[in-house]
Parts: sequence; structure tokens; C-alpha cells
Amino acid sequence: MVRSRNDGNALEPWSDPAAEPYVRISGVTKRFGDFAAVNDVSLDIYKGEIFCLLGGSGCGKSTLLRMLAGFETPSAGSVVLDAQDLAAIPPYQRPVNMMFQSYALFPHMTVEKNIAFGLEQEHLPKAQIAERVSQMLSIVRLTEYAKRRPHQLSGGQKQRVALARALVKRPKLLLLDEPLGALDRKLREHTQFELINIQQQLGVTFIVVTHDQEEAMTLASRIGVMNHGQIVQIGTPSQIYEAPNSKFVADFIGSVNLFEGRLIEAQEGQARIQCDELGGVVHVDYAVDASPGQSVCAAIRPERIHLLREPPEHTGENCVRGVVREIAYMGDMSIYLVQADGGKVVRVTQPNIARVTHGQRIEWDEQVYLTWRAGSPVVLTR
Repeated sequence: MVRSRNDGNALEPWSDPAAEPYVRISGVTKRFGDFAAVNDVSLDIYKGEIFCLLGGSGCGKSTLLRMLAGFETPSAGSVVLDAQDLAAIPPYQRPVNMMFQSYALFPHMTVEKNIAFGLEQEHLPKAQIAERVSQMLSIVRLTEYAKRRPHQLSGGQKQRVALARALVKRPKLLLLDEPLGALDRKLREHTQFELINIQQQLGVTFIVVTHDQEEAMTLASRIGVMNHGQIVQIGTPSQIYEAPNSKFVADFIGSVNLFEGRLIEAQEGQARIQCDELGGVVHVDYAVDASPGQSVCAAIRPERIHLLREPPEHTGENCVRGVVREIAYMGDMSIYLVQADGGKVVRVTQPNIARVTHGQRIEWDEQVYLTWRAGSPVVLTR
């Protein structure tokens, strides 16, 4: 198991210098005329990973997936799977299977016949087909639905049939293109954990394409964020969220406040940023790779900002005053939009951990104070 659930001692394969990549994408480019849908992408993926390609529409993630499947041919670069170059191997001979968002189940076939279809095309013995289909039905918990047809199944059950059909051929690599996009939110959340458990049982390497940040954060051992045909950052979900390497990644992953400013002090172990739009100074307790006078951006997640009615004991750095302009009650949390004295609207989220009566909750148009710890902002130079 390679997900980030180890005992704190074992190296994850991507952080082990001795580990060999299972999938190696080297300098891959795909051009359609003058347009580069994928532009010089290099990426290593390790055996047993769930690797997510995350990005908006048109960023190149599905084109990259289709090149792995063999449905598109790279204009340049190479794709190697388990030490085998895939360039000369047609799609139907690759040890790769692909699961599409539409599921593409055969409506006239039963569940077990849908799962068995690929094995029957390979002319495996009937006893072997029956054994493998039965095993997959058990893994995806659909044994009692074996004789049903797709129209008699729920969306989540259809998704599991499509997954079983893709996995029954025992591919070295399973490609999933927006696999949960057709499901409603609650079912999608439930199915994400089912997908993780099935992958861990079988140990098959998954590459998942999605535009859904929460889906990527839940499923992935690592995430590759794509933009304009390039991978702009690779890391674990916590690395991508906690330490984005650019304003694009910080803004794309989750909610974030981006405060433009000027670096006024940079010493060993600390830095200070004058943010006029915020009306205050942002202080961080770590070194910043920038020079005084340089324009930088301080990114602070909404949940890292504290909302106070009364001024804190120490005002000045990492403390600004503002007025509540909007409130959204979400049940488990509340979202506050606060206009700081400098004019910037700041997003703050607070968990609703206790029931409150009228008068205790901060209301619209109240004057408040925003504070945060020196370790909360991420200083970005690009």
C-alpha cells in the first residue's frame, strides 16, 4: 500500500531514490496543428499508486490519458510502462484498460455478462472466466445483482460494474477519465472510498483524470496539477494544499485569500510583507526566497484566519480590522466575507462546533478583527 498511511518510518516510493518508476512519461508533447494540447510533460508514477491528473477543462489531462491508452500518438516524447516502451504497441494489445465517465455498459447484457465480455473476446476457458467474474463481483459487492441488466441498477452500481469490467482483465494500469462525474455529490463521496478500498485490495496502479479538487484530494496518493498542457506542480494532497508553488495552484486548490504586497524585510527565519490592500503587515516565521522591495503574494486559507469581535491583545502584524459584508451558513461551517480597512474582501470560514443563540453569532455589518499565525501564510513569488 503506497497511500500516505504508513507508520512514519517507511519511505513512500516517490521519495525513495532507489525506487524505479512503474510508468515513466518523458518529454511528451501532443500537437493538433499549431496547438500544443500537452507540452513537454515528464512524469514518474510508481506501482500501486492512485495518481490524479487535476486541472480545468482544456488543460490537456484527458489528452495525456488517451496517449497512455494508445488512442492518441505523442508528437514527441516516450511513454514507458513496467520497463516496456508503449510506442509501437496498439491500444488493444497494451496491458492498460480505461474506464470512461459514461461507463458504456451493454444494455442488453446482464451484469456478469458485461464483466465477462473482455475475457470472452480473449477466448479464455469458460471455467476461468466464471471464476474471475465471480471474484470481481465479490470485490465490488455486486454478487446478488449478477443477473440484472444496467437499467435495473443505480448510478453507483453501474459505476462498480464498469470498474469490475475494467479490472477483470487484470491490467497493469487502469486509466479513469472523470470516473465519478455522473454521480450525485453524496454518492460520489461514498464511491470515492469504495474505489480506494478496491484499488488497495487489487494493487493495480490507477491514473485518474478529474477536475474535481475534493475528488483528487480524497483519492490520490499524489496529484499532478495541469495548466495549459503542462504539469505545474506534483505532490501529495497535503503538499499541494499546504505548500502551493504558485498563485495558480493556490487559487485552484480549495479556497484561498491572495494578498498582493511588497516585501519590506527578509531575514533568516522570517519575513514581513506590506499589504496595502489588506491595510496591514503580514509576518511569516520562515525564510522567503525574495529580496526586500520585491512584489510578492501572501496566500492564506480561510480556515486559518481567526474572526474576533474585540481587538486581540497584540495588534499590528497579522491583524487587520474590517466589516462583515456577507455571511453564508453552511450547517457544519459558516463563511464570512469581511472587507478589510484596506479595501480587500477576505474570506473566513469557521466551524459551527456548538449551537449559538441570537446575539452570540457575529452578524452582518459588524466591525471585527482578523488575525492569523505567522506560519499560516504561504509567500508566493509567481
